Amino acid sequence: MSDVSAVPTLAVDGSRPLSIRTVKDLTALCDEVEDRSGTAILRVTGAPAPGWAEGLDVSLVTKWERVLRRFERLPGATVAIAAGDCGGAAFDAFLTADIRIATRDSRLLLSFDGEATWPGMAAFRLARLAGAARARRAVLFGDPVPAPEALRWGIADELTEAPDTAAAAAVQRCEGLSGKELALRRQLLLDAMTVSFEDALGPHLAACDRALRRGVEEAA
Repeated sequence: MSDVSAVPTLAVDGSRPLSIRTVKDLTALCDEVEDRSGTAILRVTGAPAPGWAEGLDVSLVTKWERVLRRFERLPGATVAIAAGDCGGAAFDAFLTADIRIATRDSRLLLSFDGEATWPGMAAFRLARLAGAARARRAVLFGDPVPAPEALRWGIADELTEAPDTAAAAAVQRCEGLSGKELALRRQLLLDAMTVSFEDALGPHLAACDRALRRGVEEAA
């Protein structure tokens, strides 16, 4: 089993209001992973209390959404471990990971901003992962998504009673993978949901050519 103590890790507490500190912490994690092209772990928990959006402005939200986008495009595998109720920044971060693990008591929540659920990109990612029909009640009405349901919907990949063991197993699964090649496969996967076969063919063939050339170089 892999030792996760040396793996870049960030804890995201969704019970705390989004702040520039949260943005900077995730930015630093992205910097570290890009420098070493390894695996990153997010440990997420907590959901916002009423009034959490007071004091937010669109500039801060934009910075947060941009660093989340950077994280989900990293040249390396990303793992998120959810425990308990996860909303706000914790839910945002959870949905961006390649491997999403949750404890059995976890609940995923779209937080309210006073009059309705928060319209951030978590709603977009949730609908992409689970489908609009399954995500409808969570997005429109804020219904929690319990961990077993998240597993059935494909939002969570695994439920566990031992988060540290599950994290170590996920990191071990990713050992030996090329971070750059993994990022390319991730992009091909995401593109498959939005582009036609004809538009996808070129990038897939280019990726195949890269793989074949790499094999020839390694054999030389």
